[in-house]
Amino acid sequence: MKVFISYSHKDKRYRSQLETHLALLKREGIIKVWHDRKITAGQEWADQIDENLEQASLIILLISSDFLASDYCYDKEMSRALEKHQNGQARIIPIIIRSVDWGTARFSKLQALPQDGKSVASWKIKDEA
Repeated sequence: MKVFISYSHKDKRYRSQLETHLALLKREGIIKVWHDRKITAGQEWADQIDENLEQASLIILLISSDFLASDYCYDKEMSRALEKHQNGQARIIPIIIRSVDWGTARFSKLQALPQDGKSVASWKIKDEA
């Protein structure tokens, strides 16, 4: 299963921590994780993002105020992710990493993680989130 992670670069530490938590699934060959930091020198970044987003069957949105403020994350990546979700090509999992008012966001109808939409940053033991 190809997993696409959409996130603001200001939240790269959360993306890195998520990858650590997904390591066993990667090691067992269940998932292959992709994000924009896997783009190598000389590649056209927009083409790589589009290609990997199209191939993904699971799309993780790391939600924060910076994600919601990013035109690219919100308007480009998330819009296409929602289209894929609505036509059954992919599943979206929003993960609330930092507290933000997301109740009216276009993805708000989807069940978010952690439980009850409480942000990862607000958990005393972040690994439990």
